[in-house]
Order: sequence, then structure tokens, then C-alpha cells
Amino acid sequence: MNAHKNRVGQRLPYLATLASAAYEGMHQIPVAVVLDNVRSMYNVGSFFRTMDAAGCAKLYLCGITARPPKRAITKTALGSEETVAWEYHADPLVLARDLHSRNFELIAIETTPHAVDLFDWRPRFPVCLLFGHEVDGLSAGLLEACDTHVRIPMLGRKHSLNVATAGGVVIYELLRKYRRLAEESQYPDGPLIPCPSTHL
Repeated sequence: MNAHKNRVGQRLPYLATLASAAYEGMHQIPVAVVLDNVRSMYNVGSFFRTMDAAGCAKLYLCGITARPPKRAITKTALGSEETVAWEYHADPLVLARDLHSRNFELIAIETTPHAVDLFDWRPRFPVCLLFGHEVDGLSAGLLEACDTHVRIPMLGRKHSLNVATAGGVVIYELLRKYRRLAEESQYPDGPLIPCPSTHL
């Protein structure tokens, strides 16, 4: 009985399970993230951890957003700040223009009136997600620079999520969508952008 209970309760890394076969060869997804003026270092660390888990390509930290090494970032990142490639840029608009010139679809995660539902959105990879300040959101300039505005459906009364929670929802929906494209062999050669293992 005890041996059976131990097997049932055993915790395995996802890649050690049969379920991971659906992601074989998919070590990364062509998704980058920009955090502009995100004030909480715990939120920054959470983005690092989620991006590592989903195999995202790169994290860009802008404005007042803290960057490693910081104890508060490490507390929630749990070492993923060492595995996810990242860069700091003081001016997110300059960065956005550069990413756009490299054929990224720029996506503002916001609750603007013309934002499309996350689950209806059809991304054009490679994609860069932009998240702003926890209270004020993205600046008008960044909103204008984005190709698409995407919102997460919310049925409750608060109409908002913590920015790191929202990031997890969107990133994993992108992983689902990218897996579907891979299954349809639209990207037979794998990810479109590199995911360096070291900081640039």
C-alpha cells in the first residue's frame, strides 16, 4: 500500500513524462516579452520563471523595471534569471521600433476598447508581448507602436489580474497556439528566433 501511494504521489519533471512527447524538439518558442516600468521585483522574477518554464526567447526590461542581480527578483525567479536571456533598455520606444524592424508582431496586453480577446487572437510569430506599470499600464506611445492590443477575458467584478499572473496566462496560450502551428507543420524548422542561454 505504501509503495503504491509513493508512486501515485511521485513528482516528476514534465520532460520526464510521456505527455512531453507533444513538445519534442520544441526547446523554445519565438516569443519575447517587454516589461516597461514594472515596479515590483517579485513580478519581474515571476516573469523570468514563467518564461523559463514555457521556453520563451528573451525578456527586455525597460524604464524603472529592476534587473538582476536583485534578491527580490531571485526570490520568485528561483534561478531562472540565469537561464532566460535578458537585456535592459532605458527607452522602450526605441526597442519597440527595433523589434518591429525585425518582423516581430508587437502585442500590447491591455484593456483598451479595441483589444481583441486572447483566445480569438491569431498571432503572427515571432511575437513580442508588452506589459506596463501595474497601475498605469503602457504609455500612449507604446500603445500606438503596437500592432495589436490583446485582452484576457474576465468575468468577475475586479476586471484585472496581477501583471505576472496575466503574463503567465498569455504566455501559455501562446505556447498552445505555437504547438498547434507546429503540429500543422507551418514551422517545420522549429523556432524562428534564437534563445541564448547566457545574458547578452
